Amino acid sequence: MSYPSHTTTLDAQISSTADGTQAVIDVATRATQPYELTPGKVYSILTTDGRAHRADLTGPEFTGKPPRKSGTTLVRDVDSFLAYFDKHGDDDSEVYADVERRTITAVLDAHTGEDARWGSHRLELHLRETAAWRAWTSADNQLVTQGQFAEFIEDNLVDLVEPTAATMLELAESFEVTTSAEFQSSQRLDSGARKFSYIEEQTGKAGHKGDITIPATLTLALRPFEGSEPYKVTARFKYRLDKAKGELRLGFKIERPGDTLTAAFEDIRTLIDSDVPMAVLNGAPASR
Repeated sequence: MSYPSHTTTLDAQISSTADGTQAVIDVATRATQPYELTPGKVYSILTTDGRAHRADLTGPEFTGKPPRKSGTTLVRDVDSFLAYFDKHGDDDSEVYADVERRTITAVLDAHTGEDARWGSHRLELHLRETAAWRAWTSADNQLVTQGQFAEFIEDNLVDLVEPTAATMLELAESFEVTTSAEFQSSQRLDSGARKFSYIEEQTGKAGHKGDITIPATLTLALRPFEGSEPYKVTARFKYRLDKAKGELRLGFKIERPGDTLTAAFEDIRTLIDSDVPMAVLNGAPASR
């Protein structure tokens, strides 16, 4: 009869004990009831294999809301800028005015004196030029035919202050009825206005002579930006008389339109500066 060696018996006992212990662990693990984790927190979980796992429940898919305010909101006028700032800004927000780009930017979550913040929630005011301003500046320093000039004046009478709209309408009508006339000379008057003499050929009759007087300057009331106040703008009449052809071309030159835009932007900056709790800085915020 053969008997198992002492070594063989001991190995079998160890194997049996290990298997039994693992079975108990497996049963206990399966019997453990699930428990609820609180969203918005980070947990360290020890699994049955002895490893630690990180459970991050701070994401929006768990909390139902983003972790912080972020993004850039674009507005077009001062009232909209101030309304958004009042809702989301605080005493540590920063506001910058960029004169070259004509934009005003608020960093609503800017760094405080002691703590760093994200600086990723921003508000930008991008000023948009009015249709009237674009109409006059696009025609600036352009010499056109009598008919084209008359049409432009008629389309933009509402912007005229001096001469009056009625006077300019009458002048535009005069240009329209003399498109076929031959202009022969021009004369500068003491008032600065200029008088143009013309002769209009008529079949079988002597030519009809006449003259048209145009003022030296136009005074306009224009809003450079949407939501801004109107500004006084002066434009000087320009002309070119081709005596050989009897053609008259007309136009105007706006005096320093850039200065008007700068003044309008500065007034908008002042409005914002008087309403927000911090000084408006000259420049632009740090890039993100």
